[in-house]
Amino acid sequence: MTKTPISLQELRRRIYRKAKAEPTHRFWGLFTHITRMTTLQEAYQHAKKNNGAPGIDGKSFADVEREGVIPFLESIQAELQAGTYRPQANRKVEIPKANGKMRTLQIPTIRDRVVQGALKLILEAIFEADFCTNSYGFRPKRSQHQALAEVRRSVMRRMTTVIDVDLSRYFDTIRHSVLLGKIAKRVQDPQVMHLVKQVIKAAGKIGVPQGGPFSPLLPE
Repeated sequence: MTKTPISLQELRRRIYRKAKAEPTHRFWGLFTHITRMTTLQEAYQHAKKNNGAPGIDGKSFADVEREGVIPFLESIQAELQAGTYRPQANRKVEIPKANGKMRTLQIPTIRDRVVQGALKLILEAIFEADFCTNSYGFRPKRSQHQALAEVRRSVMRRMTTVIDVDLSRYFDTIRHSVLLGKIAKRVQDPQVMHLVKQVIKAAGKIGVPQGGPFSPLLPE
């Protein structure tokens, strides 16, 4: 009897529950889920919703829609499954900060945004189970309003000490070996680990590029 494929939402829910119940469990067989068309389609919709400028190849969402989304995603899927996928270089954009300095964003191509988004959709379900309950930045179903509500509750409990820490160039100085080692504690899938390595090394030998869908998950 052929099993009915479960939805992406249900898959993520199951992965999360497994990760929550078994904090030392290492997941395998994830690459198949990352390369499923439903995952790639969801990743594309997320990327399109966020819009954003084209990457180094100059291809916009309008271009993708005109040429056909399904063929576009099928070509990505084929490259991933064949092991021939290689990220393109990111397009660097300088963004001014409030203190007068500049922050460098690295804009991936739409093709690479889809791959990063698919990777995040699956791995996020694992690491959400491990993250601190009091962290709110870049996390699904969490907002600044919830963070402020938590601060309000803490003040009412007379917790009034505030520690402000700003790590200089934190994203830019993350060591790949350390990051990959931490991910490997939860992921026992060589193809997934190779894909993560490709993504983070697209920006250079050290640091995590800011600007792609996968980036906010990594420093957590």
